[in-house]
Amino acid sequence: MVLSCLPSRRAASLTLEQLLPGKKVAQSEGDVWKDVDVQIFTRPVQEDEILVPAVAEPLLVWVLRGEANIEERELTGPWEQSKARAGTFYLTQTDTPYLMRWQGKGNTCFEVLHLYLGLELINRAAMSLNLNSSRIRMRDVSGGQDVFISGILSGLVAEMQSPAIANPLFVNGLLESLTVHLLRQYADTKSETKPRSTLLPTWKLRRVLEHMEAHLAEPFDLDALAALCRMSRFHFSRSFRATTAQTPSGWFMQHRVQKASEMLRKTSLSIIEIALETGYESPSHFAQVFRRVTGLSPRNYRKMHSLNK
Repeated sequence: MVLSCLPSRRAASLTLEQLLPGKKVAQSEGDVWKDVDVQIFTRPVQEDEILVPAVAEPLLVWVLRGEANIEERELTGPWEQSKARAGTFYLTQTDTPYLMRWQGKGNTCFEVLHLYLGLELINRAAMSLNLNSSRIRMRDVSGGQDVFISGILSGLVAEMQSPAIANPLFVNGLLESLTVHLLRQYADTKSETKPRSTLLPTWKLRRVLEHMEAHLAEPFDLDALAALCRMSRFHFSRSFRATTAQTPSGWFMQHRVQKASEMLRKTSLSIIEIALETGYESPSHFAQVFRRVTGLSPRNYRKMHSLNK
């Protein structure tokens, strides 16, 4: 799949799908859905902290079932809490990455819908309202409730999950009604959109993350990553950090440790073998990095998780 040929909303959804924990249970497909990208996920009961990258297109998240306490914050700001339950929604179009964590109620996973609005759809709706689309930006909403949004999204979910082929007239009508409503109720139409020149386009971010994931056992290579994006080392590093709040090498190291942690929990490989599998020729160097990230030595980490089984 060539991500640079995908609509930017599709690239954004693929990237977040890779970054956020959970299982995808439905995906919009076909020309009927060409103006949007719609996904349904089940999310784990608890997530301690994840970093969500900047999102170019408006993203609407709607809770289908389950309950959770959601906390979000900017990288240097305080945590803001909201209650997620069936029918609540989250709306974002952020220029900067942010942090999120949640705790579900009971032991049941909760289910959410992600809907990425295409710029073509927004432009058409803006024209119908005599608005200048270049001056429109969606406001952030966390834990909002809107009967109109819930009604439309219920219809879209039913059409998406129906065994019959989705009806384009029905789907387009719902999407256009939804977009007009969002522009009327939740859009800032007075200020210019902030420039996004320093952010890494979503398809480039996904390409880089996939490359690093596939080469965790090899030495970190900044030049190769920059070349994938056709950027200089300096501009790539700056854009990656602006988008993810981490340096490329920091992200690489963190994912090496995550892979090693999983292997310590789920396999009987020796610590030396795991060190080699994750790119560390020296077990002592591996142990040093692992302790710095997790606060435990590899041996103590494995011992702690074996006791919890």
